[in-house]
Amino acid sequence: MIHLNFIRVTENQVVDYAQKELTGYLCRLLREEITECSIPVEFAYGMPIPGLAVPEANDLDDQFQILASPQLIQISGSNPRSILLGVYRLLSETGCRFPMPGKECEYIPAIRLDQLNIRLCEAASFRHRGVCIEGADSIENILDFIDWLPKLGCNSFFVQHFEPEVFLKNWYSHKYNPLLSEEIPGREELEHMYRKIDKAMAVRGLLHHRVGHGWTSKAMGVPYACAPAVTAPAKEQKPMLALVNGSREFWEGIPSNTNLCYSNPKARDAFIKTVADYALSHPEVDYIHVWLADEYNNVCECRSCRSTSLSDQYISLLNEIDHTLEQSGVTTHIVLLLYQELLWPPIRQALVHPERFTLMFAPISRTFNRSYSCRGPIPHLMPYRRNQIALPHTLEENLAFLEAWKEHYDIDSFVYDYPLGRAHYGDLGYHTIARVISSDIKELPSLGLNGYMSCQELRAAFPNAFPNYVMGRTLWNSSLSFEKLEEEYYSVIYGSGWRTIKEYLKRLSSLSSSDYFNGIGPRINSEQAAHYKEVQRYVEESYPYIRQCIKSPTPFQKIFFTLLDYHAEYCILITKALAALAAGCAADVPGAWDSFMKFIRYHETEFQPYLDVYRVLEVGTKYTGFDLDIDR
Repeated sequence: MIHLNFIRVTENQVVDYAQKELTGYLCRLLREEITECSIPVEFAYGMPIPGLAVPEANDLDDQFQILASPQLIQISGSNPRSILLGVYRLLSETGCRFPMPGKECEYIPAIRLDQLNIRLCEAASFRHRGVCIEGADSIENILDFIDWLPKLGCNSFFVQHFEPEVFLKNWYSHKYNPLLSEEIPGREELEHMYRKIDKAMAVRGLLHHRVGHGWTSKAMGVPYACAPAVTAPAKEQKPMLALVNGSREFWEGIPSNTNLCYSNPKARDAFIKTVADYALSHPEVDYIHVWLADEYNNVCECRSCRSTSLSDQYISLLNEIDHTLEQSGVTTHIVLLLYQELLWPPIRQALVHPERFTLMFAPISRTFNRSYSCRGPIPHLMPYRRNQIALPHTLEENLAFLEAWKEHYDIDSFVYDYPLGRAHYGDLGYHTIARVISSDIKELPSLGLNGYMSCQELRAAFPNAFPNYVMGRTLWNSSLSFEKLEEEYYSVIYGSGWRTIKEYLKRLSSLSSSDYFNGIGPRINSEQAAHYKEVQRYVEESYPYIRQCIKSPTPFQKIFFTLLDYHAEYCILITKALAALAAGCAADVPGAWDSFMKFIRYHETEFQPYLDVYRVLEVGTKYTGFDLDIDR
């Protein structure tokens, strides 16, 4: 029996958790070891690590040294979180794999104690390595994903809005799936879920990102983001709202999508106070995202606002927030956003204390059929026309905005990208999107960016979670080759025939189009229609092999082959609808899409952790060109 004798340096909840994790996993790894022995374990953090550059910020930048033998295990890290990351890195060196969220999806081999000989010294390639919640999620989905993040080498989780209410309610209301009965938790139960999420981040030492959407509505006294207003704006609220087309109203009825009149002192003061009060009362949040309305072409047209740019007003607001926090001794980081109108850099204003701020580039309208590494010459910026902007679509157009900001704002920064938020549904094999993610991350230094935050569904593991795996592993070590990660991932989940499955998925990806499903390009596309028909033929041809594989694997691999079996039926049905749409066969589209919707709704509970039914229907009917059969 193996016993770990921990030599404690200092009390810390993250170190305590790392101790628990190492104990549990080593017991599973050494389950066949019968020798009775005690191994001393030393954890330490905050001290220089030989051979590595001193981090710019110990609490933000992760590095560790691992020295493990049958006689002693030592893990030193730049911070408590780095020790936990070191524990998982040690486990991966022994052959453990974490290919998907959930304990049932972990691969833990059996090893002998004398095989425990590991010497590693590593620093993360990037500071910012995280995921932002989207979609429809149960509390179990969220907690499993948070648990998975540090196992991949990630260090951050972003809870959008003040609380993740909308994402939980999307699941528990079973939005867009009328086959399931609503089971929305009450207010007390929701609050309990929120705190469990906070605790899960805290015990792992994950950098806590928060809010983003909702500041404008909160400043107006409307508490919840994303929800339509119950009543029209009150008389005292109206002067605070943006004047658009001659009126001051909630934009399309939704307060959080409504900009304020940022030249109105009352509106400015309310916005600044709302952010500052939140920072003061939430010291557990490391990065507060301060965004404006989540729509565009709805900024204020009053004479005073028209005399300046929205980005200048934004920087002015951020400086006042910074001043208020500085006076209160609050050191919380603030994330400023390059998105929609804010893609155009300010003309006159500049940050007074840039060290507090982190710039976040959010190219939501970009293509995912190509990587940043494939970019051509960067064009001049599109001219800005108030309330008449068009979002950039090409990589080059998007990057022109980043370059323009970077000329004057050489501050900490990361990209907030969306490959697993919408585009992944268009890549049926998940292979192309994974390669784009790998290539994009490797290009970050050339773009002057220090990391990556993925705005995505947490249930994005269909046919597998390879894109997220590539993301986490490459953000930790950008020198890892895509091919190495392919073998590392596929060989564990698919066994000896992994190369055959890899080629199958690669072929599906080559016949797919992330852009087409994401609404980029014309809907009539004869070439893509032919590709979708080829998917049907190819899947049907490959189906007997997949069915055969289900019979032979280990219980662990059976999860992945069962998922692949379901995925094959999914591919046939969705490409029938896509082929009809792309071929312009309008009469055939509703029936084919209806068959697809019925299929995924019927099977949702069986495959709930892997496919977000709400989100694929939301994207398919909002962007691709299909119709939803129920009210939004």
